[in-house]
Amino acid sequence: VRTVPLGRVTVAGSPYSVRVLQEGFSTPNPDGSFRADGSVTLIRGGGPVTALVDTGGPWDRATLPRLLAEQGVTPGDVTDVICTHGHSDHVGNLNLFPRARVLVGWDLSLGDGLYLPHRLAQGCPLPLGDSGHLEVTATPGHTPDHVSVVVRGTELGTVAVAGDVFERDGDEDEWRALSQDPAAQERSRRR
Repeated sequence: VRTVPLGRVTVAGSPYSVRVLQEGFSTPNPDGSFRADGSVTLIRGGGPVTALVDTGGPWDRATLPRLLAEQGVTPGDVTDVICTHGHSDHVGNLNLFPRARVLVGWDLSLGDGLYLPHRLAQGCPLPLGDSGHLEVTATPGHTPDHVSVVVRGTELGTVAVAGDVFERDGDEDEWRALSQDPAAQERSRRR
């Protein structure tokens, strides 16, 4: 497994490109607490899907609309919001996207409260759109219902937007302390 710190970067692709709008972080404090915020990633291109992976924490609500606007995207343009898991630093701005299809872990719903069936818990990926280039796949470990988004056809080949499967580049030992199921997360990291 190769991890690389991306920062705010675009990985071009066809039909979808991946843009890291906000790089996540986790910084330990001497008292055992830590400060963290999740990465926020935009996936868009020539296909019908404009997806946002994770929405960051609620403590900086004005940042996400500004980051989207810098890319020429409004919250209303976003068709799908995929939150890799339900921690507050990943779901804190869901309310900005009332018209989007929303997936939080394994809960898939439409903006009007309609929950949709899928088979993520059984290990079946959930396609986004019909191009075969985007899918959500179960990557349990950090939380039992953690998911990642797989983007095919980028200039780097296949890219996984993996939430907290990886905490950061070089996290080889520290991720275990934050994992609810280290054995499952180890399997997810190897995939």
